[in-house]
Amino acid sequence: MEIPSKYEPKSVENRWYDYWMQNKYFHSTPDDRESYTIVIPPPNVTGVLHMGHMLNNTLQDVLTRRARLMGKNACWVPGTDHASIATEAKVVAKLKEEGINKSDISREEFMKHAWEWKAEYGGVILEQLKKLGCSCDWDRTAFTMDDNMSASVIKVFIDLFNKGLIYRGYRMVNWDPEAQTTLSDEEVIYEEKQGLLYYLAYQIEGSNEKVTIATTRPETILGDTAICINPNDERFKHLRGKKAIVPICNRVIPIIEDDYVDIEFGTGCLKVTPAHDINDKALGEKHQLETIDIFNADATLNSFGMHYEGQDRFVVRKAISKELEEKGHLVKTENYLNKVGTSERTKAIIEPRLSDQWFLKMEDLVKPAIKAVLDTEEIKFFPKKFENTYRHWMENIRDWNISRQLWWGQRIPAYYYGDGQGDFVVAENIEEALEKANKKRTVTSSVVEKPLKIENLKQDEDVVDTWFSSWLWPMTVFNGILEPDNEDINYYYPTSDLVTGPDIIFFWVARMIISGYEYRNEKPFESVYFTGIVRDKQRRKMSKSLGNSPDALKLIDTYGADGVRVGLLLSSAAGNDLMFDEDLCQQGKNFANKIWNGFRLVQGWEVADLPQPEASKLGIEWFHSKFNQTLAEIEDHFSKYRISDALMSTYKLVWDDYSSWLLEIIKPAYQQPIDNTSYDAVIDILEQNLKLLHPFMPFLTEEIWQHIAERRPEEALIIAKWPETNTVNTKLIKGFEFASEVIAGVRTIRKDKNIAMKEALELSVLNSENTSKDWDVIIEKLTNLSDISYIDSPIDGALTFRVKSNEYFIPMSGAIDLDAEMTKIREELEYTRGFLQSVQKKLSNERFVSNAPEQVIALERKKQADAEAKIETLEKSLASLR
Repeated sequence: MEIPSKYEPKSVENRWYDYWMQNKYFHSTPDDRESYTIVIPPPNVTGVLHMGHMLNNTLQDVLTRRARLMGKNACWVPGTDHASIATEAKVVAKLKEEGINKSDISREEFMKHAWEWKAEYGGVILEQLKKLGCSCDWDRTAFTMDDNMSASVIKVFIDLFNKGLIYRGYRMVNWDPEAQTTLSDEEVIYEEKQGLLYYLAYQIEGSNEKVTIATTRPETILGDTAICINPNDERFKHLRGKKAIVPICNRVIPIIEDDYVDIEFGTGCLKVTPAHDINDKALGEKHQLETIDIFNADATLNSFGMHYEGQDRFVVRKAISKELEEKGHLVKTENYLNKVGTSERTKAIIEPRLSDQWFLKMEDLVKPAIKAVLDTEEIKFFPKKFENTYRHWMENIRDWNISRQLWWGQRIPAYYYGDGQGDFVVAENIEEALEKANKKRTVTSSVVEKPLKIENLKQDEDVVDTWFSSWLWPMTVFNGILEPDNEDINYYYPTSDLVTGPDIIFFWVARMIISGYEYRNEKPFESVYFTGIVRDKQRRKMSKSLGNSPDALKLIDTYGADGVRVGLLLSSAAGNDLMFDEDLCQQGKNFANKIWNGFRLVQGWEVADLPQPEASKLGIEWFHSKFNQTLAEIEDHFSKYRISDALMSTYKLVWDDYSSWLLEIIKPAYQQPIDNTSYDAVIDILEQNLKLLHPFMPFLTEEIWQHIAERRPEEALIIAKWPETNTVNTKLIKGFEFASEVIAGVRTIRKDKNIAMKEALELSVLNSENTSKDWDVIIEKLTNLSDISYIDSPIDGALTFRVKSNEYFIPMSGAIDLDAEMTKIREELEYTRGFLQSVQKKLSNERFVSNAPEQVIALERKKQADAEAKIETLEKSLASLR
């Protein structure tokens, strides 16, 4: 097979991905091997590949491919999440474009449109993951609304309800007026926003006196049902038992007392709006106040909004503050920094709203999950610091609002048959619900009632929270809820690693752990590896709205999938944010080219039956030890999930030790053949390097592997055997480190004195009694030395350098112009002395030393020491040339 002169990713990637797919290397079925399982954090079905996905899935692929090379039965399960809020919004927008309003069609019609939308757009991100090289078991692709997935969700809902853990309650919830659904506390992002604090005057009934309250939301006064004062506040003692009149709507409301009121905040008087604030709701219940909801579902005002009915809440805020000012009720306004809750999905500002919702009791459910991470460490977090975040949330957990006012999702299996609070049953289907409802009525009713018919039942309109589907993901992808003892779930569960972002530690990670212990009484995974967030060079999170996220597929097209993978991983330590720079991808591409060119160099050598040179033999022995030392480092990095460190160790081994050193050591002379012993050894070394590189750079490595020799499908690199660690000869490694410093010294002199490599030099070594001469053959070859001699006294007129305690001399008989060299050294000496003087002047300045930071002083002292050392070296060089 002819080897192209350049590595062209575009011509390689599709070919090898198709080859892997055709030979089913990604597919897994249970067998007698150790399983290695990862379940993909299911991206939204609405999604397209972005930088966060690229990082997360590259890491998962590295772990999966390495496990496969290690002989494990690797199973990486892909899939997508139905993403109720995001997907429904997309479908509603598409319908609007077609002139259809959601409110004008039936639920069945809407669902038909939604499934059509999913069929057209839902698989985009999974296809894009293939471009990245992801080795998922595509035969196992799952979707959180697949029939078995939905049936599992319903079964779990019913089970938890029957255990008394799911209940229906009238509570104040987080309401997203754009998506028109409730959100759990975890789906609300609190942001500091600059607003105004409005001071409003309420008249006291039957007098000319007024009381002033402070509020950030003047529009909500139309829902006020009391004013509250602190019973210990002497300023308002005289108002006890009196009533106030709400401006504009003129509602008469009581003045109540409660020590909840902060005497120091605002004016010390609090307006109470039980329908629109959770704390006001508690006050309202305690003092039996009326509850007046002034908002429609879309956050426009309803009939309680009077002449503002139908207007948006923020439009009303401006208008009502103007009206209040005109009518003399607005005392003043002040700038006020307020924490405002926004929807994690739509970015809309949340409204607290009273609503009937379904909740899951969490207090007892979380106990095994807390123990597994924080006490027994059955589940390990990497980095460990995220245990504190987990602890804080789990130990302060609140009941989970699991209902959503949407159509796209698993519909809540509750069926209503009457007007009473408890006139409902929970069942898998309407037939079972009918049977349960009739039984329930027989038990609870004091009179014999006519049996219900199916048409008398009405199913709850809401769906369950999307996360209530995905918290079962590690079990449902193996059908472990419906068939809890099937072969797949018993073999693949618990899964091995979970790779995810810390931003969904509450939404998903914690909840999967909770459900795992509830439904299988065991952990869902062994380890959780938290990636960082991909940010731009200005530290901003990459997002579509900021326009700072590069097109992922365009990056792959420009730099190749391997180049992008390397670029991402080189700067993504676990849990630390990645400052993405496109130059990193260029670095990855350059690395791919370096490997390719090294391979072409080796393949271009003519091989002959010749004796093996000593330099080659020694170089190969050294590299074997260096390889084993690096392999041990790599294994250690992987065990601690330091994936970027594992890549960097591999990178240095291949770029520096293999390409820059070993290939130079064994390279035959110009137009001369290489001996077959060295050639066979370097091919074997290349193959071992490719195995280490494969998890990071799958396409390039498979391409080179298949070029090296004709391979049968069972000999493909993707299923080759991971290298085994062997003993490390530290003496060889230290010897080479010393030799490489000598080589660097000679090369520096050649460069500084402009002595061409073709001109042979002699090298003399002083104080050589402890120096091994084994490496002389390599030093001579790589620096073109005609001879290395060992001497007892310095050589005058020679150029020198020092390595450890040894001094090296290169006699300069005619090689350089001594006068020109001496002039050059004098100029450098003069400059360095001047530089030293300026540093010493700075350090002798007491004011500078007293006020400058420690690290600045340390830097200046280092400059001083470096300059003094350089002056000493230059003076010696000058003396030797005289």
